[in-house]
Amino acid sequence: MRLRTVLATATAGLAAATCITAAAGPANASNSRTSNACSSSVSIDRFSDALDKTTYDGTFVGNFSALAVDKDGSIAALEDRSSLFNLNAKTLQPKRVVPLADENGAALDSEGLAIDRDGTRLITSETEPSIRRYSRDGKILDRLPVPSSLLVAPAGRAVSNLTFEGLTLLPGGHTLLASMEGPIAGDTSGDVRFQTWTRTKGDHFKPAAQYAYKPDASFLGVPEVQALPDGRLLVLERGFTSGVGNTVRLYLADPRHATDTSGIDYLTGQPGVRLIKKTLLADIADCPSLGATAKQPQPNPLLDNIEGMVITGKEKGAYKVLLVSDDNQNAVQTTRFYYLRVRTTPVF
Repeated sequence: MRLRTVLATATAGLAAATCITAAAGPANASNSRTSNACSSSVSIDRFSDALDKTTYDGTFVGNFSALAVDKDGSIAALEDRSSLFNLNAKTLQPKRVVPLADENGAALDSEGLAIDRDGTRLITSETEPSIRRYSRDGKILDRLPVPSSLLVAPAGRAVSNLTFEGLTLLPGGHTLLASMEGPIAGDTSGDVRFQTWTRTKGDHFKPAAQYAYKPDASFLGVPEVQALPDGRLLVLERGFTSGVGNTVRLYLADPRHATDTSGIDYLTGQPGVRLIKKTLLADIADCPSLGATAKQPQPNPLLDNIEGMVITGKEKGAYKVLLVSDDNQNAVQTTRFYYLRVRTTPVF
């Protein structure tokens, strides 16, 4: 999602990922792994601005909205302007870029990304919204059905630019989950809907259960979600306030005992609806700045418009998590990668 420069509402399989070594890309910061705590659960190793305002094969490198680990171990990095890059996992340097389009050849507002077990790409577009399956070469292979209430008005009740942002396959690959960035019209509780699909024959997916998740505040949306091996989720919440900067928080969430809201037309805070349970892991503003600089006001100069997240492995009991910011091809924003270590115990 492209965050505006006024007060804005900003209200993508792990089995392959575990083979990746600690990415040691160009760093602008200390490599200390002991003192860089953001919280008791999260620490930051380093960050990299190496790709900021660069080009590759004639394509601008930036506008990143989602990350995934590809079958060859590279990092798939999705732009919200219809390009999918593959980056070297160690250096972050682009290896390949593939253009994307819809069935009519039009550009996508491509936001969410998951790599399926056969290497095909499941990619959301925020416009309709939609989820399409693409080959490695960018050919459309399938399109998933979307519940009518989640379509952008007037076809449904979703608000333009606040639809499918996060996408992840749950453990085992049988269930796909997409997170809406913001509430749909009529959901006065402020909860956002997390929609799932179950795999059918031929690797198609059909709509399944839906869950409700409550962001911390009305100006915070959900730009990304990633599944953990035990069925829990890492969830990013993000917002932007003009003159102040970005708010980015990382949560551990558990949908396993939440109410299926697919049959509930309007979420109004009614009793009996169990939300996805969540606990704060870290506010990224509390991370050490590591010498980072910002091009616009920020609570912490390390911060920018963080939108993409992927788990790249596990080491010494901590998940290695890579974040990326969407610079919106804007001179006052930065394409920045963040290398985190996240501990998720205890289980709820």
